[in-house]
Amino acid sequence: MFTRVVQYNDRLPAGPQKPTRFHSRAPPNISVSDYVQRVTKYASLEPACLLIMLIYVDRICERNPTFTISSLTVHRFIITAATIACKTLCDAYCTNLHYAKVGGVSMHELNSLEVEILHMLGWHLIATQEQLEQYYLTMVRQDPNMALQSELVVVTADGTAPASPRPGRRQGDGM
Repeated sequence: MFTRVVQYNDRLPAGPQKPTRFHSRAPPNISVSDYVQRVTKYASLEPACLLIMLIYVDRICERNPTFTISSLTVHRFIITAATIACKTLCDAYCTNLHYAKVGGVSMHELNSLEVEILHMLGWHLIATQEQLEQYYLTMVRQDPNMALQSELVVVTADGTAPASPRPGRRQGDGM
C-alpha cells in the first residue's frame, strides 16, 4: 500500500511544499516494500500496527494538506509511524534506540520525528476496531497478494466471541 501511495505521489507535479523533517536528499537505496518488510521483521510489528500506520497517513494528510508521502519522505515516516503504532497498540514494544537502528536513523532523529508525527496527528493515535477492519478489508480488496481469513475469534470482556476477519498473507509476499 505504501508503495502505491509513493508511486502515485511521485508522479504528481512538485508543488510549493517546503522540506520537512521527513525529507531525505535522495530516495534511499532500499525499496519501500523491502523497508516495510525489514521494519516488520526486526521490530516485530503486529498486523494491527501496519493497519494503524495507514490510518495515520490518512489522518496526517487530512490535517496537513501540504504533507506528502513520497519517495523522499516514506522511509522516515514508516519507521516513525511504526514506533508510535507499537507504543500505542502493544503491551510490550522496543526502545526508540532499537527502532532507530532498524530504521537506519539516529535515535535523536527518530525522537524528533516522533514528536513531529504526534503533533501532525493532533495526538489522535487510537483507531476503533471498525476502522481497523475497514482498512483491512480495503487492503484485501486492492492487493491481490492478500487473502481474507475469517477464523479470528475475539473474546470480549463479557465472554462473547464474535468472529471478524483476520489478516493473512500468502507465503513470500511483502506489503
